[in-house]
Amino acid sequence: MTTDYSLELAVVEGNPPLKELDEVIVRPMVTKPSRKYQIVLAITSSLLLIGAICVGLTFYYGIGMWGNNQPVAWAFDITNFVFWIGIGHAGTLISAILFLLRQQWRNGIARFAEAMTIFAVMCAGLFPIIHTGRPWLAGYLIPYPNQHVMWPNFISPLVWDVFAVSTYFTVSLIFWYVGLIPDFAALRDRTTAKVKKTIYSIFSLGWRNSNRQWHHYEKVYMILAGLATPLVLSVHTVVSWDFAAAIIPGWHSTIFPPYFVAGAIFSGFAMVSTVLIFVRKVFDMEHIITLDHLEKMNKIILLTGSMVGYAYIIEWFMAWYSGSPTELFTTLNRAFGPYAWGYWIMVSCNVFFPQLFWFKRIRRSVAVTLIIVILVNVGMWFERFVIIVSSLSRDFLPSSWHYYKPTLVDMGILIGSFGLFFTLVLIFARTLPVISMAEIKSVVQGAQPTHHGDDHNE
Repeated sequence: MTTDYSLELAVVEGNPPLKELDEVIVRPMVTKPSRKYQIVLAITSSLLLIGAICVGLTFYYGIGMWGNNQPVAWAFDITNFVFWIGIGHAGTLISAILFLLRQQWRNGIARFAEAMTIFAVMCAGLFPIIHTGRPWLAGYLIPYPNQHVMWPNFISPLVWDVFAVSTYFTVSLIFWYVGLIPDFAALRDRTTAKVKKTIYSIFSLGWRNSNRQWHHYEKVYMILAGLATPLVLSVHTVVSWDFAAAIIPGWHSTIFPPYFVAGAIFSGFAMVSTVLIFVRKVFDMEHIITLDHLEKMNKIILLTGSMVGYAYIIEWFMAWYSGSPTELFTTLNRAFGPYAWGYWIMVSCNVFFPQLFWFKRIRRSVAVTLIIVILVNVGMWFERFVIIVSSLSRDFLPSSWHYYKPTLVDMGILIGSFGLFFTLVLIFARTLPVISMAEIKSVVQGAQPTHHGDDHNE
């Protein structure tokens, strides 16, 4: 039987030699930073500095530097936390689930998505710590054994967050590192610098590229992918319970777990697309991170965006069908109340603009894709803002209603979180391979045997 591999979608354009692939992937690590890279790093570092100053002011003066009030005790901080947790979903989805489904197109973008998962979870973890008002006591967020007389409330969704997020971060970090082991060995064999060779030798764990090592490696990678897959569903489901387990109108909803998971994958893929568009341009990787990759990601964004739009419709239906005046008021207040501007930004960016991806010309247009995925991230941030702030600002007692306005410190911390995320991404791009050399070489044309002689044996 003859297998025609030329009919498969070209994962790498131009069918370059394997050695050339290595050179392209390693080039950002061994060449002098370009002027474009230095400018972008200066911008992201400046944003990070703004955020650090605002966090320092919060530590010194307290949470009073924020715009939080009564009844809006949760505002920008928890909005940012949920947003960044959602961004971290795409990495595990691309790496684990698509790996289990044997989707070869993931190989060009999986490494970068895995790294973004780790960086996004790091950004998310900062906000619950500073929100407590006493970050030096953050260790008490860990559910201590009861013999320490701490008596943690194990039925609290906030304790579930600690379990879910820490587990997700740990498994994602191990999954990312295991995938790097063959590349560490390749970098060890390439470099002539003694210090680098020592570092790569330590992290490669004695990898010698033998058949036995590859056999065990693939088995471990499969197990980790199987462990990581349920986390995609579990971690944001647990985060949604922070709201669904409350009795606040607009939060107490059984649709929140699937709604949050779909939204997390939606925003995560949008952020991966946003960063990859810049990476493929800055580091000349257009033939590795191809238009086919971007088009497939745009299809997933279209699918999950439609699911998010369906959830918005279901919220209106449940508010009407429940017959609860408070639920109906909360839904109408979101769309036509003081925060109506945020609600319609959310609907426009998350529902209307992604529908443009039905058209192939738009799906394969880099410029239009960049605009849409940025708007998706804007819309997903406003989704969390609308859910949190609009529900809290109009609670059960009209006498306690209050309008929330973010302060400059709130805005600065939000800006700083983006600065931290993109600075970590840029540092990663200069220190480690942003694309798995071993995986990408295993799926290029010519890497697999063709068995042209099999038809003579039939």
